[in-house]
Amino acid sequence: MAFRARGWRSPPPPPLLLLLLWVTGQAAPVAGLGLDTELQIERRFVPDECPRTVRSGDFVRYHYVGTFSDGQKFDSSYDRDSTFNVFVGKGQLIAGMDQALVGMCVNERRFVKIPPKLAYGSEGVSGVIPPDSVLHFDVLLMDIWNSEDQVQVHTYFTPPSCPRTIQVSDFVRYHYNGTFLDGTLFDSSHNRMKTYDTYVGIGWLIPGMDKGLLGMCVGEKRIITIPPFLAYGEDGDGKDIPGQASLVFDVALLDLHNPKDGISIENKVVPENCERRSQSGDFLRYHYNGTLLDGTFFDSSYSRNRTFDTYIGQGYVIAGMDEGLLGVCIGEKRRIVVPPHLGYGEEGRDGEVPGSAVLVFDIELLELVAGLPEGYMFIWNGEVSPNLFEEIDKDGNGEVLLEEFSEYIHAQVASGKGKLAPGFDAEVIVKNMFTNQDRNGDGKVTAEEFKLKDQEAKHDEL
Repeated sequence: MAFRARGWRSPPPPPLLLLLLWVTGQAAPVAGLGLDTELQIERRFVPDECPRTVRSGDFVRYHYVGTFSDGQKFDSSYDRDSTFNVFVGKGQLIAGMDQALVGMCVNERRFVKIPPKLAYGSEGVSGVIPPDSVLHFDVLLMDIWNSEDQVQVHTYFTPPSCPRTIQVSDFVRYHYNGTFLDGTLFDSSHNRMKTYDTYVGIGWLIPGMDKGLLGMCVGEKRIITIPPFLAYGEDGDGKDIPGQASLVFDVALLDLHNPKDGISIENKVVPENCERRSQSGDFLRYHYNGTLLDGTFFDSSYSRNRTFDTYIGQGYVIAGMDEGLLGVCIGEKRRIVVPPHLGYGEEGRDGEVPGSAVLVFDIELLELVAGLPEGYMFIWNGEVSPNLFEEIDKDGNGEVLLEEFSEYIHAQVASGKGKLAPGFDAEVIVKNMFTNQDRNGDGKVTAEEFKLKDQEAKHDEL
């Protein structure tokens, strides 16, 4: 949930029928729990788990139906479609109800019979409760909390390794089920099939969730229980969450990063001999497995049985890979962790990578070819012949056709005298080179048209 909690205030006055009219005498809740046997309690349902019971001073939310001894209903919270919310033991209830609620568990159902002296006595409530009425209540407890409560965290699954935990200002992606204390579901990211993505500790979340997420590991699962004054307070959220509701979140953390993060590299296998390490502009062939931070697989070159071939340092791959593939030797295996701002960002990659996802690549470099200078598709590895046009024009007719041009360039590459840019179709490169020289577009190159691109002393391109 992403809305901030509102401040807690004391609850509004209870409905008329449960206003305390002070009566003389004292009474205990039930026989066995006190001395007054006139207050009768029947525990009709007790849940298997009861981590907490109502104590004097607690705030409770409960549903009830109130009837007279003849079964006639005089009041019901169900009719108002709202629980009755009140402090226990602070004089906000009739004495019998104050006593009857003590010791109740959430989801417990009690039938309570309250004598007149612990209810509205000989005066009753004009027009509603006759004098000396015995009152019967069918009570179902929905929620308990206390103003001294704090956020409660219960971790029920811890991953084998935890290299990092959530800190203030981190960005996280997690799934959750949100329920009330009685187990009623009010929200779920699983149902939307989309993680909840947010910063922690900067006010984007309710205070209780901000606190409850701290220290969590990727892969960890925990239950976070939040009292209403650290959630949505007495007003609720105006939609699904009523006022004064305790909230329980079952959270599974999938992703964690900080906007200040850079890439991280872990070398898995480093060959003993390394003739050359990759540099910006080089052409690489490598295999990889791509996963999200929680181990979810999203891509693999192995599964396609084909290497990923690319230049590095020139923007052909995401920024984190451009940086992470520098300095790699042939045969080296490394793990590269890429934060989303150096990966696919907030938008992700449709159908493969969710927005704001940290990426983990396990790569194996198979081939490394030094790239050409920027802007070149072919270079000479030595001095360029001063009679270059004549060497290409083998028939000496003063014109070079595409076939002659292509045969000559491929011969230079085969002999090691020239080099085509790796990773591109050689025939396409040669044809483009020929087209650049055929300046009038008549399908042949003359000596007048033929020129070299001279940018560096040893790197000339046709």
